[in-house]
Amino acid sequence: MSAMDAERDLIATACRVLAGRGLADGILGHISLRMSEDTLLVRCRGPRERGLAWTEPDDIRLVHFDGSEAADGALNGYQVPNELPLHVAVLRSRPDVAAVVHAHPAQVVAADLAGIPIRPIVGAFDIPGAKLAAGGVPVYPRGVLIRNRSLADEMVDAMQSRPVVLLRGHGLTSAATTVQQAVLQAVSVDGIARLSLQIRAAGGVLADLSAADMAELPDLGSGFNTGVAWQHEVARLGS
Repeated sequence: MSAMDAERDLIATACRVLAGRGLADGILGHISLRMSEDTLLVRCRGPRERGLAWTEPDDIRLVHFDGSEAADGALNGYQVPNELPLHVAVLRSRPDVAAVVHAHPAQVVAADLAGIPIRPIVGAFDIPGAKLAAGGVPVYPRGVLIRNRSLADEMVDAMQSRPVVLLRGHGLTSAATTVQQAVLQAVSVDGIARLSLQIRAAGGVLADLSAADMAELPDLGSGFNTGVAWQHEVARLGS
């Protein structure tokens, strides 16, 4: 398997993970990976589209940032996402980022519309998620399809340098150095949103973890936080 084929297989698996976690039900959502200064691999919609849960490596196509084929036949009947500008704007503005996830997790949307921010309400339950939330998860306040550069730049401005931004009435965008990390960040944000809704529904009050407890949370390292966690997500697909 070539390096390009391996990356396409990874992105296809990541799309199935998003669907398996309920973050990308149906046909909406996409993942991209920077390949060069002006090309990316991205999940496209093909002639046999069945949804993210059934994404195959063939659904991952190599295109230029403007959406054109990066090589003759690179699209071969596939269509790039309408929101390709979302991916491109993040990659252009964030040299530290290689992978972008855009998904539509219903519980994240519901929590935001209910006025519930993503905050560090958990501790050792999800250490990476707690630390991500403690840094703040901003919100892009427009529920629009991000299909042009102007809207994409607005989203990036709202995102600032954070790993995740919520898109009001829409979903979220997660950015990271790897596809695995970008997906796992989205999973963590979704988990906190679900807990927040459950706590509020039970009549509880949300409270951030104390500074003392945050300081006690160890960094278990990428081998555990990303490596082992990703193995689990892939294993879930076969369960």
